[in-house]
Amino acid sequence: MLLLTRVTTPALTKTAFRHLPLGDVGSTNTEALKRARAGEASGLWITADRQLDGRGRRGRPWTSESGNLYASLLLIDPAPITQLGSLPLVVAIAVHNAIAMLLPPDAGQLAIKWPNDILINGAKTCGILLESEVLPDGSRAVVAGCGVNIAHHPARTDYASTRLNDHAMSASPQEFFARLFVTMEETLNDWDSGRGLSRIRAAWLERAAGVGQPITVRLPDSEISGLFKDIDADGRLILALPDGGTRTFAAGDVFFPAAASRPDNPAEAATDMPVRQETP
Repeated sequence: MLLLTRVTTPALTKTAFRHLPLGDVGSTNTEALKRARAGEASGLWITADRQLDGRGRRGRPWTSESGNLYASLLLIDPAPITQLGSLPLVVAIAVHNAIAMLLPPDAGQLAIKWPNDILINGAKTCGILLESEVLPDGSRAVVAGCGVNIAHHPARTDYASTRLNDHAMSASPQEFFARLFVTMEETLNDWDSGRGLSRIRAAWLERAAGVGQPITVRLPDSEISGLFKDIDADGRLILALPDGGTRTFAAGDVFFPAAASRPDNPAEAATDMPVRQETP
């Protein structure tokens, strides 16, 4: 059933948030982009029981068992292209807030790892993947995909992951999505198509992990270590280098010292990723 609700979100040009729950799909992001090409309006949420062809950063496969949340939100022209780099921060705050609503106070430290991993006690519990595509009419479709470990998490030892059920959260994927539906609308309102970026930056930093601490930023062809100094006005990571200089990153995989030496995990959900822009 397609459910409708009110809207107050300027980024959606007064189009209502809508929810389309599905069973098994290849990927909720792929499904949302397909519908955008067919003329679907902004504001459509797609959720699935399972993803049969889930993907993460750089096309890595993403295991999608039933019992977790797989949700993608379709936005059409949510902001000027120069402001889209901050959208991952917005989505991360919304997911963080939804989890915080359901976790008991003593469940552990809930934090965001730049730009949009959600951690509990340093272990990843959510992956976020943003993709964009220019549509035939010249508008831009942006899809924010959220995979939240509720009942399952990857059974691997080369990176830390966790699930919400291990932290005394008993909500179903449907109950969790009901919170996310609300927190995403609230956070998009705060962002205001990029006009509210200063508020988003402050809210993100309040929830951030590792600021002021040593980190390693892994790029496709290199690794760079330093201190996580800050994020700039556009949400880019500012790394303080050992030689006293700084370097700014719009994208990259961030690792804390204990995890920096772990091998890259091909099954890890993609999260440290800016909007990927594609043209048909």
